[in-house]
Amino acid sequence: MRVFGLTGNIGSGKSTVADMFRRAGIPVLDADRISREVTSPGGRAYSPVIREFGREILLPDGSIDRRKLAEIVFSDPARRARLEALTHPAILEAMKEALDGLSQEGHRAAIVEAALIHESGGKGLFDAVISVRCDEETQLRRVLARGGMSREEALARLRAQMDAESKAGRSDHVIDNSGSPEETRVQVEKLVRVLLQQ
Repeated sequence: MRVFGLTGNIGSGKSTVADMFRRAGIPVLDADRISREVTSPGGRAYSPVIREFGREILLPDGSIDRRKLAEIVFSDPARRARLEALTHPAILEAMKEALDGLSQEGHRAAIVEAALIHESGGKGLFDAVISVRCDEETQLRRVLARGGMSREEALARLRAQMDAESKAGRSDHVIDNSGSPEETRVQVEKLVRVLLQQ
């Protein structure tokens, strides 16, 4: 089974594109969902993260307050690198298990949706990497439309990530999600045909 990475910065529409790939018949694993699983109580990375960041990041039910943790790590690159060092091995292990399951089901291809493929040095894990991009103003508008973040917080998130053009330049395929959903769907369907032929 061939495995492709799907990346893109916050607000680029990566999850929308992932849904289009699912509808086109290619299963998609969400690295963020796997990250939530490995950092939930009882998960592989839960205890190491608590030891590193302290019990003040916990909600009353014992789960990690992801918003509070994000505020810490997005304002301090060293702390963000430490969080990634604690969580990435556990995420990778869980992802490999999930991909093994998809392979056993007979799928010819699968996609892993992950924001930090290039930043984490993970490009070599995939047969090819697909980058979703759009202009920064569209990204910002989408992030703010989700709610829960001020314009300053959204800009800080955008600027903490690798430049979208650099990310696209390091990828094997690029989907421009600046236009209409139909324009994006046409690009996805064309790429599906390419991926399944390989």
